Amino acid sequence: MPTDRATDTRPKVALVCSSGGHLFEMLCLRAFWSECQAFWVTFDTPDAASLLAGERVHHAVHPTNRNVVNMLRNAVRAVRILARERPDAVVSTGAGVAVPFIVVAKLLGIRTIYVESITRIDELSLSGRMVRPFVDEFLVQWPELARASGGRADYRGQVL
Repeated sequence: MPTDRATDTRPKVALVCSSGGHLFEMLCLRAFWSECQAFWVTFDTPDAASLLAGERVHHAVHPTNRNVVNMLRNAVRAVRILARERPDAVVSTGAGVAVPFIVVAKLLGIRTIYVESITRIDELSLSGRMVRPFVDEFLVQWPELARASGGRADYRGQVL
């Protein structure tokens, strides 16, 4: 594999997720993104620092849950990071940090994929409901949730 980013022809993917369980789920998707040029957007927390040691990481602002100011701060970061990195796709496992990055990616014409948390069985998360209009692929990890979504989500299996 080429190591020079300028000559690396592999697809580039932004992996956007909160730390904790959302980060763990993204790591479980390694088979999907391991052949890509990947960079991360997550929070500067001890678990993220430990799990992503040696990876390319951009830090988002937290907390994001229902925090409009931090959502706007992350939207500015999303514009800067996505314009500079120019990924082929943005993939997110949630939560709140996904919203500004998915919306900005869609506005920039970047392919977007959202994987709803495995903890969501009967209804979409707030982040999922917010990003749904902006994603190219919306994946859930329970067939019940795919049915409950009225055709707005696809079930292709579970991450864990």
